Amino acid sequence: MLLAAAACLFLTSLGASAQVVVFVNGQPITQYDIEQRSRLAALGGGKKQTREEVLNDLIDDKLKLSVGKLYSMDPSQSEIEGAFANIARNIGASPEAFAKSLQQAGVNPNALKARLAADMVWAQIIRGKFGQSLQVGEKDILTAMEARGKEGGVGYEYQLRPILFVAPRGAADSIIEGRKREAEALRSRFQDCDEGITLARGLRDVVVRETIRRNSADLSEQLRVALDRVEVGRLTPPEVTPGGVEVFAVCAKKETTADSPMKKAIRDELYSAKFNAQAQRYLKELRKGAMIEYK
Repeated sequence: MLLAAAACLFLTSLGASAQVVVFVNGQPITQYDIEQRSRLAALGGGKKQTREEVLNDLIDDKLKLSVGKLYSMDPSQSEIEGAFANIARNIGASPEAFAKSLQQAGVNPNALKARLAADMVWAQIIRGKFGQSLQVGEKDILTAMEARGKEGGVGYEYQLRPILFVAPRGAADSIIEGRKREAEALRSRFQDCDEGITLARGLRDVVVRETIRRNSADLSEQLRVALDRVEVGRLTPPEVTPGGVEVFAVCAKKETTADSPMKKAIRDELYSAKFNAQAQRYLKELRKGAMIEYK
């Protein structure tokens, strides 16, 4: 009798969660979808969303995916998994550990992956459809900087040689620590790129890659600070990567006014403002022409 009552309660709860709240161009949004998105939004730590706000976000996502299909822009499963893995990496976790932490918070990882799919499609559509109008010119940047009373600042162009101390994926901590010690030993002996690269090539299980050029405007602030602390001809501190332990030889560094971190930040800000304004206008158009049926 007790078992039957429990089963009845479970089925009733399941039925309530699966209840369709609205159809968007024939695609359902259920109570379960709303609950999951609400829990996901709560993990962000921002202002708590109302049920109506969450539902509107889900409707927007359905519209984004719907128009994506019209342009044959369905993201592949591997692309979605890659975006999910990037988020995990940014918080210092593996995709598996990140998925587990979501589940412990009552969030199905697929709820996040569905949102990522909609965002990926939407970004492609807006850039593809309105790309020309989103361009930010040099004049726009200079005007914005002048209005804020800021100078252009100086950027740097670096010539770097990546040096990888190879370690198998999933190697034991002791192996990684051993490779770190080898990298630090090379750092202490590395005095210039010509002799230092030859020295590195003579080490066991070490790969020296071709020269890469990077502008400081394209680097994260953390990496810019790290490179500023390294003299030309020396190595950056070791960093653990999926391939092992990596250092970079700073072989050249020169000033450039073509771009700087400040100009890059303002360019990104202006582009984002244009992108968001155009995205909102287009979303309103889609809503007007959509078939949205509340149950």
